[in-house]
Amino acid sequence: MHFTKMHGAGNDFIILNNMDGSLDGEDFSALAAAVCNRHMSVGADGMMVVEPPKNGGDYAMLFYNSDGSVGEMCGNGARCICRYGYDHGLAGETQHVETTAGPVTGIRISEDYYRIRLNDSTTLRRKVMVPTESGNFECTYVELGNPGLPHGITVFPGWKELYPDSLREIGRQLRWAKEFPKGANITFVDVIGKNHLEAVTFERGVEDFTLACGTGCGCTASAMLLSGLAEPGTVHISMPGGELYVDADISEDLPKDIYLTGPTKTICTGELY
Repeated sequence: MHFTKMHGAGNDFIILNNMDGSLDGEDFSALAAAVCNRHMSVGADGMMVVEPPKNGGDYAMLFYNSDGSVGEMCGNGARCICRYGYDHGLAGETQHVETTAGPVTGIRISEDYYRIRLNDSTTLRRKVMVPTESGNFECTYVELGNPGLPHGITVFPGWKELYPDSLREIGRQLRWAKEFPKGANITFVDVIGKNHLEAVTFERGVEDFTLACGTGCGCTASAMLLSGLAEPGTVHISMPGGELYVDADISEDLPKDIYLTGPTKTICTGELY
């Protein structure tokens, strides 16, 4: 089984091409859990499968977390899949990708840089107080797309002093908090300059920090714009794996037209046995 491995700002993925329908979708969850294991296989934060479109797009993207659970969407994954689609002749410089959470548009900026329009937010709750063993955390809760991809954003200026072990436990408690019935990806954010944020995300399905989270960046920038901690314009977010950039429109107190820009890299190709 041929695979491609890519990463977007350190968020890494295994990509399988199923445009010919030769792979059995019933095995994808178990396959993702197996091949994403960093000690026993190729290793990645997630697995993506490229499939024929059903609703007029160029192709469809199925996303699986490293534990085998189905993900609604993945921002860095979508940027990588757009590069994959362009490199493999599935679409041109502007691409229309069908995801479980809804359609995503991708734009090729250069060989390495891609910009995608994330799914619009469908749910927003502000000032959600979540208790943990380390104290209460105020979160902004955002879901992107339908079904919604859940994110909890909390401003925590001291997160780098705790990262990674102590912060990991706080992230785990917030991720499973009853205030988030679907569970949530948790992003800790610090404002380090005008429209410049530093953030890290504890991702559900990975159950750990990743080097970058694209949808997390989109939700983080939106939360900061809503709270006045960022100004209209491009928001620069530094994550452990690299630099990402978000533009969003805040209309009627709800983020929309959220664009994520950042790097993509093809790491390797090979055969899975």
